Amino acid sequence: MQDMLEIKDVTKAFKTRAGEVTAVDGVSMRARKGEVTVILGPSGSGKTTLLYLVGSLERPDAGEIVVFGEDICRPETDLVQYRRGRVGFVFQFFNLLSALTAMENVTLPMDLVGVPADEQRRRASELLERMGIEGRVQRMRTNKMSGGEKQRVAIARALANDPDLILADEPTGNLDSATGAVVVDILVELARRDGKCVVIVTHDEGILRAADWAYRMEDGKLRGIEV
Repeated sequence: MQDMLEIKDVTKAFKTRAGEVTAVDGVSMRARKGEVTVILGPSGSGKTTLLYLVGSLERPDAGEIVVFGEDICRPETDLVQYRRGRVGFVFQFFNLLSALTAMENVTLPMDLVGVPADEQRRRASELLERMGIEGRVQRMRTNKMSGGEKQRVAIARALANDPDLILADEPTGNLDSATGAVVVDILVELARRDGKCVVIVTHDEGILRAADWAYRMEDGKLRGIEV
């Protein structure tokens, strides 16, 4: 499989009242198209910070993050274009716009990159149907939806601009076990059937069942584990 993501000696520290904390400490790893990579660790281990670095929501203090053969840490990288078109995010707390419908939440990323309105609606409807959100539910405001429905909408939104890299931060953290299992199966299908590179960070050991590759993160350091 082709490497989609390569992280090389990445470090990120934050200043706190108690002093400087190194959240990501010299981390190196790879993830590939068509595969699911799971990063397992407790709260505060640095795994979410690492995911945000890959998604360019944070900038590293040192190291390289190479996606599609391009180091996204270089000053000349167009990070807005990268976030809007090349990477899709799935968050624990969904991060949907609650005043908008499911359809509107999914069309919004396409609107930001200039996709024609008719194409936005067609693609959004197809993605939502694939996630099991059909008919009138597509026109429902997301603040009226269940947690499982919200996460399915969030996955559809992450796919709106057809990114090759999907970053999922605790995607089952607010779901019951049965609904969480369905969400994991959807993410696995995106890797296996669609050829996406899926990276999941989680504290849930059960998600290891979905992993092609897995790492454990503790105190900012990363090590590979068998799956």
